[in-house]
Amino acid sequence: MKKNPHHVYLIDGSGFIFRAYHALPPLTRPDGTPVGAVLGFTNMLLKLLQETDADQVAVVFDTARTTFRNRIYEAYKAHRPEPPDDLIPQFSLVREATDALSVARIEQPDYEADDLIASYAKAAVKAGATVTIVSSDKDLMQLVSDKIQLLDPIKNRPIGAAEVKEKFGVGPEQVIDVQALAGDSVDNVPGVPGIGVKTAAELITSYGTLEELLKRAGEIKQPKRRQNLIDFAEQARISKKLVTLDADAPLPLPLDALEVKPLDRAKVTSFLQAQNFRSLLNRLEGKLKTEGAAPKAEPKPGANGAMAVAIPAGLADAKHRYELVQEKAELERWIARATEAGTVAVDTETTSLDATRAELVGVSLALEPGLACYVPLAHRAGAAGLDLGDGEKGGDLGQIPMQAALALLKPLLEDPSVLKIGHNIKYDTVVFRRYDIAVAPVDDTLLLSFVLEGGQHGHGLDELALLHFNHDTIKYKDVAGSGKSHIGFAAVPLDKARDYAAEDADYTLRFHRLLKPRLVAEHMVSFYETVERPLVPVVAQMERAGILVDRERLKELSEDFAERMAELEREIHKLAGHEFNLGSPKQLGEVLFEELKLPGGKKMKTGAYGTDASVLEDLADQHPLPARILDWRQLQKLKSTYADALVDEINPETGRVHTSYSLAGAVTGRLSSTDPNLQNIPVRTEEGRKIRRAFVAAPGHLLLSADYSQIELRLAAHVADVPALKEAFREGADIHAMTASEVFGVPLAKMDAQTRRRAKAINFGIIYGISGFGLAKQLQVPQGEAQAYIKAYFERFPGIRDYMERMRQICREKGFVETLFGRRCAIPGIKDPNPARRGFAERQAINAPLQGSAADIIKRAMARLPAALAKAGLEARMLLQVHDELIFETPEREAKATAALVKEVMEGAVGPSHSLSVPLVVETGAAQNWEEAH
Repeated sequence: MKKNPHHVYLIDGSGFIFRAYHALPPLTRPDGTPVGAVLGFTNMLLKLLQETDADQVAVVFDTARTTFRNRIYEAYKAHRPEPPDDLIPQFSLVREATDALSVARIEQPDYEADDLIASYAKAAVKAGATVTIVSSDKDLMQLVSDKIQLLDPIKNRPIGAAEVKEKFGVGPEQVIDVQALAGDSVDNVPGVPGIGVKTAAELITSYGTLEELLKRAGEIKQPKRRQNLIDFAEQARISKKLVTLDADAPLPLPLDALEVKPLDRAKVTSFLQAQNFRSLLNRLEGKLKTEGAAPKAEPKPGANGAMAVAIPAGLADAKHRYELVQEKAELERWIARATEAGTVAVDTETTSLDATRAELVGVSLALEPGLACYVPLAHRAGAAGLDLGDGEKGGDLGQIPMQAALALLKPLLEDPSVLKIGHNIKYDTVVFRRYDIAVAPVDDTLLLSFVLEGGQHGHGLDELALLHFNHDTIKYKDVAGSGKSHIGFAAVPLDKARDYAAEDADYTLRFHRLLKPRLVAEHMVSFYETVERPLVPVVAQMERAGILVDRERLKELSEDFAERMAELEREIHKLAGHEFNLGSPKQLGEVLFEELKLPGGKKMKTGAYGTDASVLEDLADQHPLPARILDWRQLQKLKSTYADALVDEINPETGRVHTSYSLAGAVTGRLSSTDPNLQNIPVRTEEGRKIRRAFVAAPGHLLLSADYSQIELRLAAHVADVPALKEAFREGADIHAMTASEVFGVPLAKMDAQTRRRAKAINFGIIYGISGFGLAKQLQVPQGEAQAYIKAYFERFPGIRDYMERMRQICREKGFVETLFGRRCAIPGIKDPNPARRGFAERQAINAPLQGSAADIIKRAMARLPAALAKAGLEARMLLQVHDELIFETPEREAKATAALVKEVMEGAVGPSHSLSVPLVVETGAAQNWEEAH
């Protein structure tokens, strides 16, 4: 068919996206990114391009939720719900699809897509063209004329003047007046109360125009309608302004830029491969144009089989140039370029994974993808194997003296106008602080990955490079060896050190350019900037501060535990009738199941019986030996993990223990503590509490504990909207006694400890999705009785049950759940065919929004506390975070004031934008040691 040279197609991008989203079932790429709407959009756009006779085509998009209409009427579209979570990340991808298909893409800040469509339609008609608007949106029907029609893309049905009159009861020229009267609840256009589309059409037909109707409103016979037209006349005029499309909106592209272009094989193939749309690619293979032919090879999967996201041009294909900087003048040039650029990726090579003890070996910088350098600072003579390019080896390492290099780097690293990017940059900031360099401001690609794709894969640099860029990085062991062959980075030849270190900085910069824009596209900017990013310097300072431990008390505990273990060992041997190795699961299993004939023995693949804690707990009421084994194991763990190990963890430079916090560990956002782990010290046993007593304050100081009281229960009451629980929390009631009274019908005055304990177990068990079996085991009651307790609980608090089912359903549909602040907690096993694994995932889905929200809240508090303490002139330092508790070291004279301020900041951490219907309560205590403070 010969193309009409005067036919313009204007495609309503938002309409296309939502039609595609609702028309197709959910679909994800191998890396977990939802792409169902992208596939539908791409198919629809391709079909239209193949069938249209138009010579000019454009897809028109909205850019933001607020436009000039919000200045006319602040509440415009205020009630419109947020788009579905799995649709949000697809908005940027449909724009990429438009570009890949070589179709003009139009958007303009402060204007809606409908305004741009009106403006382009007016310009096209003025140029003598006919216009087809690909949309069935009623707001665009006001544009219909003899030169402009709408096309419903799903029904492939044209919409002309007749169809508009069928919809509104008036012709296109009067649609605006009808809409102004009737209003629009979806867009929050107020209109006139009591007047719908049918009545509005009758009135406009009778009076001709809205203005004429309002002038003659007194003639309306129906009293209420007459009064509303009089009272809300100005509201009707405002509504008309809101629904009238601005046909004079600026044109971002000239009309001739909308010309239809042939498909570019390379662009289309690259896009479809990145989205893993293999069927569509195969279907198009014969139709793609031959110019710019792209390789036909399938893309290689990245880490864990995940397919890399679409990569902006210049990131994946950048050829690298890695330089070795050995002279001050060279380093000065790199620093000058970094300062001018305003952004630099930084990475350190050191002597240890422990940042508080690590010494610098070298520093790498990256300015652009593929452009990076390595500055060796402390390589040893054995590293003088640099190939100079002509076969000669450099005998002199030629390193810039450490102090001279750091003196040059310090202004750059501390420059507030230059953003320092790192992958787990917390580590680098702690290392640099040892050299009196306070790195700021910082951005962390590890956290960007964690916020965007937490729970979907690991976030290490090597894994992300493979996942996103299909690049296999140089591994540390490849240059420095491992095990007995480990030589340390200071002994690595400089050419190998350069390539390894510069590559790390290079790919950190590439990650930043790839991932940071996704925060905007996926509406995660606020979360990242208020919850995660501010934690980097705060936690780095906590790690540097460390905490004092009483070395002598730990030694005494170790001796005490050893004596008690020996006593238990003698008792256990007596119960068994002979000696055996308590640390051998094989020997223990034989004693339990073959000699003592206890029930339930199951052999593992190794041939030995299973003897883990759950097995021993089940057997403990049948024979005293399993219970004694549990006691022995508990003491063994406390002795080896804490009493002995903590002494070895004392830093000789500071005399304190410095834990390391992972900012991207648990999918719920909880910080995790390692080397040593100070978050898992048992506190329910006297022995565990003795360990906490060994954590002490410096002379003249106290340890201050600030702990959120029952925060997850409070959050459950809020999100499940349980009036009785919310009221109890607001009144400061004993929540467990109240629950027992409500569920078991026991008056508070007659509440006994056993009934309250059962209610407490249910309260805490419910938010972890506990089953009847699990509760029965915990309370040591028959399973039927425990199930009856849960049933009674749900009958009294049905909102909790509804919340649980809602979370399961949301997780099944999306693959993740969200916290109150928008953190996405991916639950991969939610559709696992194995019932046990699926059940575990469902329990995760129930608890993750609560635990994750609690983690977000304490992080928000942590981010605010250092500045609040400094502003108040208080010297307290935050030392530890243990789930819902923060530990501070404060001068004794300031303990009371510090406690009051910390309590105020923590209780107000949610902020007005995420108000809770229950109060947060923080309990504080101060003492010479951690146990007494808590």
